[in-house]
Formats: sequence, structure tokens, C-alpha cells
Amino acid sequence: MSTAIAILGGVGLFLLGMTVMTDGLKALAGSALRTVLGKAAATPLSGAFWGAIITLLVQSSSAVTMTTIGLVSAGLLTFPQGLGLVFGANVGTTGTGWLVALIGVRVSLSAYALPMIFIGALARLLAGGRIAASGGALAGFALVLYGLATLQQGMGGLAETLHPSDLPAVLGTPGLMTLIVVGLAMTAVMQSSTAAIAVTISAFYAGAVGLEQGAALIVGQNIGTATSSALAAIGAGVTAKRLALAYVLFKVVAALIAIAAFPFTAALMRAFLVSVDGMTLLAAYHTAYNVVGVAVLLPATQWFTRIVERLLPSRQTALQRALDPSVLASPVIAVETARRVVADVLSTGAASVSATLSGVAAGRVAQDPAAFAAALEEVRDFLSELKEPPGSEAERLRLTSTLHALDHGSRLVEVVAEGRLPGQPAGAPQDLRAVELCARAMRAADMVGGSITAESALSAKATPIGWNVSPEVAAALADLEGAARELDVLRRHHRVTILASVAAGKLTAAQAFAQIDAVHRLDRIAHHAWSSAAYLLGRSAHDDPGPRPQPDSAAGRKE
Repeated sequence: MSTAIAILGGVGLFLLGMTVMTDGLKALAGSALRTVLGKAAATPLSGAFWGAIITLLVQSSSAVTMTTIGLVSAGLLTFPQGLGLVFGANVGTTGTGWLVALIGVRVSLSAYALPMIFIGALARLLAGGRIAASGGALAGFALVLYGLATLQQGMGGLAETLHPSDLPAVLGTPGLMTLIVVGLAMTAVMQSSTAAIAVTISAFYAGAVGLEQGAALIVGQNIGTATSSALAAIGAGVTAKRLALAYVLFKVVAALIAIAAFPFTAALMRAFLVSVDGMTLLAAYHTAYNVVGVAVLLPATQWFTRIVERLLPSRQTALQRALDPSVLASPVIAVETARRVVADVLSTGAASVSATLSGVAAGRVAQDPAAFAAALEEVRDFLSELKEPPGSEAERLRLTSTLHALDHGSRLVEVVAEGRLPGQPAGAPQDLRAVELCARAMRAADMVGGSITAESALSAKATPIGWNVSPEVAAALADLEGAARELDVLRRHHRVTILASVAAGKLTAAQAFAQIDAVHRLDRIAHHAWSSAAYLLGRSAHDDPGPRPQPDSAAGRKE
């Protein structure tokens, strides 16, 4: 009974320690985790490499996988790039096995673990920011060591009653498959392959299992990690389901390779046992198992992608794919997703308004405002469901800028929906000039918004998180601002001129007010387009470019 309690307690302390340590390391990484993943996955190969490195550093393949799902859903990474990161995370997560094999079962650090837990907990409770995160990581690491020491004691007691000969031999297929199923069940119950592998290495160190039996258990434990991904994908968006399916297929392919090569690898491990200890061999087998799986599937990423997409076809619209609820787990990615959707609406709406003002598609705008308004409303609801506020000041400013851009975009759509745009008027030169300036502003807004949404999740290459302001885009924003400001000045002079025309008998009062209203609407459209575009590029994070000073505030106020 005491043996079972020690084993269960050791596993529990190990799992708790891994959770606390991972939370601390993720807090230390902060937004850098999303930024690095977004920039590192230029190709599936580089994605696999950096996915392994980052997983090794944060000690959480689930954190990397969930972040990757958000990046792919947001269009910041393509699906093949996301696969590279997921493949790499499988290699990086084997680092914990090396920790157990090289330190955990060899060196008794339990005497140092308790002071480390105290220091880490004190830093976590009394400090803030990176110091608190470091304290959490230290306390979690100490809990892992203490849990391994407790687990080792329990395995010592188990070894007195359990001998490798009591377990199925792996020389025959039935015995190998039995141990694989046992390993799978261990991971499914613990929901942690690292904990299951720690138990296996500790059991081998205590003499409760043999080398080949430990390797067979590791094969099953690797397959078992796919159960947590499959469960997490239930009710999630299509991107999460596709990556979960890819993860399961990866584990199955790697397991089939391991089973087919097991007689050879078992003989090779026995040969190395003369000069290398068994715990190191088991950790190396765990790593090699995943490396071989990545090496086989990585060159076939495009083919693998097509299979996954064919097995799970998407019935979602581009907007639904972008606003995947799973993205909300990461505020940085959620905000960037919303920003790109607003930019897409701005670009499409500006192009539509420009076409109408130029007389190219007179009826197009009348049909579009409702769709644009619905898309922006979905963005608003999406941001309302953020699970936690952004962590850093820069992230909060990005959220604020995105909300400003969303607000101005919504007001732009409202103005366009108020009535039919004038097209090419046959009125005074000022009326023609107002239309020309608004059309010019819309063309510039189209370029600014299009520059942000040019790379999507369906393109060959996705862009990382960032303002991404090229010289061409900066010039377009300047042109947009110039047109909006010039139109604002023209509107005020136009109002004075038109009202004077009534007194001269050239226009009726109704005609005059209709022309004033038309130019005023054009001015509001250009203003909101400029404001939205400026915020989308991070150029107005503190000061709203907002309504310019006007002498006629009652008549010229902008909503």
C-alpha cells in the first residue's frame, strides 16, 4: 500500500511541478512565444527546428501546439508551416525524458528541492512580472525533482514485488502490442507523456522493467499523447481539428515505423548497453523515435496537408476561419486576427466606394454595407470574448488601436449605408473636386488595408505579427491623410458658397442643403477611412486623428 501511495504521490508531484514550471516559463516568454513562432516558421523545416527548441525551453508541447492553432487560424501561419511547428514540438517535448534520465534518478536533489520551492513560492507571491514568473518556474522545477525522488522511492518498493519476467516479453508481437497498449493507457490516464515516461525510466532504474519493455512502453506512451489533442479538438474550429488530426496521424505513422523497426532497435540498444546506461538509452530512444517520425513526414508536408484537408474539409467562410474561438486563448493572436479582418473590410469597402464614385459600379455599394457591418459586428463580438487582457503595454496599445480602427470602420460603413453615393455629379467644380478627393482617399485606404491582408492563411506565405509598414504603405497613408484634410477644408468653403447661391437665386434651399449634405457625407467617409487606416498601422496609438477644428461645429460635426 505504501508503495502505491509513493508512486501516485510522486506522479502527482511531478505533474504539478510540470504545470507550475510551464506556467512560469510561458509567463517569462510572454508575447515572445507567439512572435518567435510566427517568425520562425518560414518553412516547415525551420518551423520544426524552432518548434523543438521553443518546446524544450517552455517545457510544454501543448502550449506550442495551442499557440500554433491560433496562429494558423488567424492567418499568421499557413497550415504546412503550422505542421512544421507541431512536428518540432514532438521532438522538443522529449527533453524532459533526458532530465529524468540524467538528473532525476541519478542525483538525489530532494534536500535542495524544498528550499527551492520556498524561494520560488516567495518570489511568486511577493514579486511581480518576470521575477514572479521566474519564481514559479523555479518552484515548479523543484517540485519535479521532489516528485521524481518520491517516485523513485515508490519504484524501489515496486521492484521488490515486480520483476521484468513478470511482464510480457517483447520478442513476440503479442507481448510488444500488450506493452504498447499499457503505455498508451498510462498516458491517457495521466494526460502527460512526460510523466508516463518518467515512470518508465524510474521503473527501469529500480529494476521493475527491462530495457526492451521500457522501449515498448515508450512507443505506447507516445501514441497516448494524441488523446489529449483529440479531446481538446472536440467542439473547436476546423483548424484545431485539422492540426489535432495531423498530430494523431503523425503519432500513428511514427508508431508503425517504431513497431516495424523494433527488433533492430532492440538489438542495437542491447549492443550499446555495454557502454551506455539503460536510462540514457531509453531517453535517446524516445528522442530518436520522434526525430525519425519528423524526418519521414516533413519532406511530405504538402502531401500530408492535402490528406488532412481532404479528410476534414472546411465548410466555414474565410471570416469564420479567421475568428476561430480557439484563437481567443492568446490575446496577442486574437487582437492581430481582429486587426486583419478590419483591414480586409476597410480594403474591400474602400475599393467598392471608389468604384462607385468613379462611376464604375454604381449599384455595388448599395448591396455591400450590410455585409461589411455584419463582419465588423462579428469582430466586435469576437474581441468581447477575450479570455484575458493583454499582458504587456505594447499589446494593450495594439488592442486599443485595433478598437479605434474597428470603431472608425463601423462609422464608415454607417455613413455609406445612409444613402446612395453621388457618383459623378454634374454640379459645381467644388462638387466634382469633393468626389475626386474622396475617391482618391478610398484608393489609398484600399492600398493600406490590402497591405495588411495581402497574405492570408490560404496563401503560400503568411506574415508575422507586426505593423508591417513599408515605404509604399506609408506613402499611401500620407496620401489618404492629405486627401481627407483637403476635403475637410473644401467642405467648409463649399458650404459657404452653396448657401450664398440660394440668396443669388441660383439654387433652391432644398437643392443647396442636398449638395451640402452630399459633400459632408464624402468628408465623413474620407475622415473615418483615414482614422481607421492610421490606427491599423499603429500611427495613432495615443492621439485620435479625429475631427479637425471647425468653425461650424454644429453643422460640420463628424460622428
